[in-house]
Parts: sequence; C-alpha cells; structure tokens
Amino acid sequence: MASGGLQLLGFVMAFLGWIGIIISTAMPQWKMASYAGDNIVTAQALYEGLWMSCAMQSTGQIQCKVYDSLLKLESSLQATRALMVASILVGLIGVFVAVTGMKCMKCMEDDQVKKMRMAVFGGVIFIISGLAALVATSWYGNRVARDFYDPFTPVNSRFEFGSALFIGWAAASLAILGGSFLCCSCPRRETSYPPTRGYPKNASSTGKDYV
Repeated sequence: MASGGLQLLGFVMAFLGWIGIIISTAMPQWKMASYAGDNIVTAQALYEGLWMSCAMQSTGQIQCKVYDSLLKLESSLQATRALMVASILVGLIGVFVAVTGMKCMKCMEDDQVKKMRMAVFGGVIFIISGLAALVATSWYGNRVARDFYDPFTPVNSRFEFGSALFIGWAAASLAILGGSFLCCSCPRRETSYPPTRGYPKNASSTGKDYV
C-alpha cells in the first residue's frame, strides 16, 4: 500500500512538472530588461522569450511580436527551443507509459511484473524529460548572466532572469523528482520458493519393517 501511495505521489509530481515545462516554454518572460545602474526608468518593460518579444506599457497594455525568421535567431536560442520541445514530447510519452503502469489502473492487471516495469519505465522517461528542460533553462540562464556581466554589453541592452526561467527550473526539478519516485515505488521482488509438497507415506511401511 505504501508503494502505491509513493507511486501516485511520483506521478502527480512528474505530471505537474511536465505541465510547468509547457507553461515555461510558452511564456515570453525568459529574460527581462534590466534597469539597474545608471539606466533611466522607462515607461515600459521589455521581455524576450523563445518565440516572441513583448513590451508592457505602464498602463498594463502588452504588445508582443513573434520572431520573423527562424534562421535569423541565435543558435543557442534555437537549441533551447529544440530541447524544450523535445522535453514536452518525451514527457507526453512518459504520461501514457506511467499511467499504464499505475496500480490504480486496470490495464495489464493480469501481468503485475510487466505493469511494474511500465511504471519504472515511465519514471525514467520523466527523468529524461526533466533533464532536457533543466539543461535548456540552465543554458539559457547562463547566457543571460554572461551577457549581463559582459563589460562590452551596453547598459540599456542588459537583461535579467525572467519568471519563465524560474518556472522552468522548478518544473524540471518536479519532473525529475517525480520520475525518481516512480522508479523507487515498486517493491523489491521477493524470492519465491515453490510450495513444499508432502510426500505420500508408503502404505506398506509399518512398524514391522524395522529389523
């Protein structure tokens, strides 16, 4: 029963992490313009994401523009896009595989060993999905920090971490932790011995057989 609760907890955590990865990928706030230092405070906030750049006015109005050409983007941004999309697709596969191996589901009830292996395999897929998202967000964050501390970067062109990065880091951690719980939720296989068979007594063997 305890292993079933751990399995359910792992799936919920991994699923929420996968949803967070989708939200982080779609958000435009991967980096936001920094107004620290001698830079004057402007009436708008600038954001850049994987798919578009946005400007939010002081009135609350947001204007976004989708990137015109994929080929004009930096290679690091294209790689981040690819890793996040791959993380989402791999996580989708992990959802279906893990659901099949859940003890609360009626699928494959006739073969508990295969059902247990499906749950473990789903956990491994979730871990891979989380690692892909963690690499993508960490790589993007490292590039933002490197450009921020670069002395050759103009003050008015410096960016800081956006909220999408923090959501991506939290979601990737949830997916990895939930996948680990799925892998550890199955009980160890105990060595089963065949039942001892009672040997039939020989009908002719009585006390008279002793010499």
